[in-house]
Amino acid sequence: MAEAHQAVAFQFTVSPDGIDLHLCHEALRQVYLSGLHSWKKRFVRFKNGVMTGVYPGSPAGFMVVVVSYMSYNKYKQLDPSLGWITKLGQHIPISRYISTDNQKIVGGILVGTGLWVTIIMIMRNVLKCLLSWHGWMGERHGSVSRTSRVWMLLVRLFSGRKPMLYSFQNSLPRLPVPSVKDTCNRYLESVRPLMDDDKYQRMEGLAKDFEKNLGPRLQWYLKLKSWWASNYVSDWWEEYIYLRGRAPIMVNSNYYAMDFLYVFPTSIQAARAGNTIHAIMLYRRKLDRAQIKPIYLLANKVPLCSAQWERMFNTTRIPGVETDSIQHVNESKHIAVYHKGRFFKVWMFYDGRLLLPREIEQQMERILADESEPLPGEEQLAALTAGDRTPWAKARETYFSRGKNKQSLDAIEKAAFFVTLDDSEQLYDSNNPVKSLDCFAKSLLHGKCYDRWFDKSFNMILFKNGTMGLNAEHSWADAPIIGHLWEHVLSMDPKLGYTEEGHCVGKPHPNLPGPMRLQWEIPTECQETIQSSLTVARALADDVDCHSFPFTVFGKGLIKKCRTSPDAFIQIALQLAHYRDKGKFCLTYEASMTRLFREGRTETVRSCTTESCAFVRSMIRDETREERLKLLKQAAEKHQSMYRLAMTGDGIDRHLFCLYVVSKYLGEDSAFLKEVLSEPWRLSTSQTPMQQLELFDLVRHPEYASSGGGFGPVADDGYGVSYIIVGENLINFHISSKFSSPETDSHRFGDNIRQAMLDILDLFQLDNKAKK
Repeated sequence: MAEAHQAVAFQFTVSPDGIDLHLCHEALRQVYLSGLHSWKKRFVRFKNGVMTGVYPGSPAGFMVVVVSYMSYNKYKQLDPSLGWITKLGQHIPISRYISTDNQKIVGGILVGTGLWVTIIMIMRNVLKCLLSWHGWMGERHGSVSRTSRVWMLLVRLFSGRKPMLYSFQNSLPRLPVPSVKDTCNRYLESVRPLMDDDKYQRMEGLAKDFEKNLGPRLQWYLKLKSWWASNYVSDWWEEYIYLRGRAPIMVNSNYYAMDFLYVFPTSIQAARAGNTIHAIMLYRRKLDRAQIKPIYLLANKVPLCSAQWERMFNTTRIPGVETDSIQHVNESKHIAVYHKGRFFKVWMFYDGRLLLPREIEQQMERILADESEPLPGEEQLAALTAGDRTPWAKARETYFSRGKNKQSLDAIEKAAFFVTLDDSEQLYDSNNPVKSLDCFAKSLLHGKCYDRWFDKSFNMILFKNGTMGLNAEHSWADAPIIGHLWEHVLSMDPKLGYTEEGHCVGKPHPNLPGPMRLQWEIPTECQETIQSSLTVARALADDVDCHSFPFTVFGKGLIKKCRTSPDAFIQIALQLAHYRDKGKFCLTYEASMTRLFREGRTETVRSCTTESCAFVRSMIRDETREERLKLLKQAAEKHQSMYRLAMTGDGIDRHLFCLYVVSKYLGEDSAFLKEVLSEPWRLSTSQTPMQQLELFDLVRHPEYASSGGGFGPVADDGYGVSYIIVGENLINFHISSKFSSPETDSHRFGDNIRQAMLDILDLFQLDNKAKK
């Protein structure tokens, strides 16, 4: 075992002749290579920090500015610095030891450097002003105005060359604070279709009173924060929406991503783990070196904030009695692995390099072959992360703050990420597609409630038959960030390849130290807490009704031929499906991003609008096709307008949320804010974007389509709906609800979605040629 191998690395013998050291040269070599790897990594981080800090400047730009400045000064016999070169040269500490000419050179370098920094600051602030303009979002798809063309040219001019992932962070504008009046008006507009006249008049009165009295005072504090902080929403959103929640994060917060549906690269669990883990570690190396390209909108013109990538790896949510915290370490050279009730620590580096896929497969084979029994309390230990947060916090402080329990817990919490070698089999079965996908989704969402470490930034789950998936914690970042990693992993799998027998390419390492089994001493009292958390988690998991299905009748290609936004089309279809399912409208949440701004996260698009309700009613009543089409266009345009407002900082819900936080700090009660924030989201929806289309050739290989992922229901009597638009002809849906609610049925809602999509398409009466 690894610990035995390390124990003989350094020995000594005391004899009459002195102390005789017995050094293991291989161990010393590994120590040297490990230190070399760490210093290389530090140097790369330092270099990247410098490059990012001076962007859009560069070392080459520095040389051009300084040399040009000094050449101009020398050959024109002019001093554009108005004497600063001479003065600086005379006052530097070493001026007495160098000649007058050298003083001028040093002074010229200093002034040139100042000029270079000034140019950088001007470019950065001009770029920030340019990125604050969002007029391009209101233009129709495919048409670009002259103003937008000039704007794009200026953005490109001031964006510099070869940006790295974090290059634009200092150039992104801050999230603006909308006016209280605008937010209240948009809120009233959003709830109008959900309230009768009496309820609406009452809410209108509360809103007007808030807008006139308490609102301006709260707004002043928000404005002050927006000037001081990078983002006036994100820190409070992370703390109060995620970290202060005391309910289980399993199902309620964590979400999942699913494997390919139609491709089965290998049936060997350890081999799939080898390629997958290696691909993830390659991604982490690119992230450490800032080699991941920034994410853009508008044909690689408008950069998005990259701050959320910083905590993807080596990160764990730490439970607290009243509030959790996020622990992130800069360096982690191992992963934590769970299999059949045992925890293992697996080093990812040997000989100063990252383990190859076949070597990682070798480590996984050793774990799978290990027949040792779990220690008392070990098998279901991770149930603590699946239950309520306060009992887990107290148990962690009482039983895991010292000794071998702390060492083992540190090995998990400081791991790069967590891996589960699941002993069940999950896959898409074309002979039983409904049940197989539903079981697949439930397993990724919660598993057995004790075989995932739900506090880790993400869990890689490898099933017995070689399929895989991912479960991610939500507080550190939003789904598009982990989705970017997931696209990389799925695209790397066929490139890394497998042998004819299904193993990873390459050979096992003859001297590779094996995984280290983590040791625990879990007392009876702690085991009782584990069982209590497991009971809570199982009750929650058993109540989740998951339904996933691929919609293959048509995709965004045909929707675009209808000259309609695919997202608006689907959102309106969800409104129609929900009305048919429940016979009423409800407050609807669609997640949008605010990463056009620094440290932006999400905003809510309230998809249930007066226009969408009018269209739905026209589909229920006996209206003409022309009237329905007219109402559909109005609903789609309204949805697009609201989506643009949310993305550009003029959303409703984050502003109201922050006003509520300020009111609590001031000890002020607001009936308006309290009522707004207590309204349940009975339909919570989210689109999973495909961000790296260049990685997948879905025209030639449609089988490599991503199935996306999903999340649990937000309300006890509501639905959670996630969808991913894949290529031109496929949309994958993931629906969740609760069995305990008599109002919901995920399969019934799925049928309603299918029918709503078909009914809306029929309104356009596309001929067969257009459909093809």
